[in-house]
Amino acid sequence: MSAIAPTTTRAEPQAPTTTTTTISAGLARRTSVRTPLLVAFAALAGAMLVGVSVGPANLSLSTVLGALASHLPLLHHHANISRLQSDIVWQIRLPRVVLGGLVGAMLAGGGAAYQGVFRNPLADPYLLGVAAGAGLGATAVIVTTSQLSALLPVAAFAGAVGAVTLTYVVGATVGRQGATTSIVLAGVAVAALLTAIQTYLQQRHVPDLQNVYSWILGRLTTASWSDVVLILPYITLSAVVLVAHRRFLDVLRVGEEEADTLGVSSSRVRLTVVAAATLGTAAAVAVSGLIGFVGIIVPHTVRLTTNASYRVVLPVSMIGGAAFLILADVAARTVQAPSEIPIGVVTAFVGAPFFLFVLRSRRAQRGVR
Repeated sequence: MSAIAPTTTRAEPQAPTTTTTTISAGLARRTSVRTPLLVAFAALAGAMLVGVSVGPANLSLSTVLGALASHLPLLHHHANISRLQSDIVWQIRLPRVVLGGLVGAMLAGGGAAYQGVFRNPLADPYLLGVAAGAGLGATAVIVTTSQLSALLPVAAFAGAVGAVTLTYVVGATVGRQGATTSIVLAGVAVAALLTAIQTYLQQRHVPDLQNVYSWILGRLTTASWSDVVLILPYITLSAVVLVAHRRFLDVLRVGEEEADTLGVSSSRVRLTVVAAATLGTAAAVAVSGLIGFVGIIVPHTVRLTTNASYRVVLPVSMIGGAAFLILADVAARTVQAPSEIPIGVVTAFVGAPFFLFVLRSRRAQRGVR
């Protein structure tokens, strides 16, 4: 007699990408992305038109539209405007509007990404020491050299990236590699250390304090097309990576252990998203200084008015953040015209009450967790 050996059938694991797509689609099923995107693009178009139209030089709306149309390819439009009016629109106002839009998009998108990765509704792009590192780099350049236009963006960018790198190294050393709590606590410690060094430099170079505080409070007064070209590659790369990972952020909302069981490496997703958000934020603050609260105001407004899925939150936050900062810059240069107030003051004036609202909002808490 021959015995028939029993056989066991082992179920094949489901592909992680299919599981990820299914869960993220389920989280976003109730709200279409199309309508929020259309509203956000409409708001951005209106904000850009306001930003280009408002200024100390009194230009009519028809003049502004004519100047814009005359430079667009394929239209071959010849507006009846002077060379001075054209230069005001294209060389002074439009670069400032475009730069403000890029910075606002990155700060808002970075805030949404940080909130998703760390599952914290109060996280912003400066959480892991970006602000402290950029501030130290900018302060070091201001107090040691007069070549601010050339070295200041480079130093701020290097300081921001270096601070986050140090935060990740410390967080991985003192705690479980990739653990959220260890990374956040390391960020607090690194930011405190770098801020202390920056304060020391400021006290040793009192005559330069005005330039330091002018940068810290944020400004777009010196915006130019060269600034736009300088940061555009970094922000584009960062935005593409963040949007590509929006479904993974939805999966992380169910918890790290659950995400790992579904085939999503939470540590890999966190490292990729934080690196992308940090790269874009560092590029933004390098040319604009430190502008706070954008990463809290815009993503939570999107959550409260649409839904909490990152399939919606990330792209809409970027577009809405661009519109928000353009309008904030318009307020900064018109409230006390002809003088300007720092744009960081405007965003803080709006953001501080909003921060308190988010702190008390259980709905916002549920949207991230």
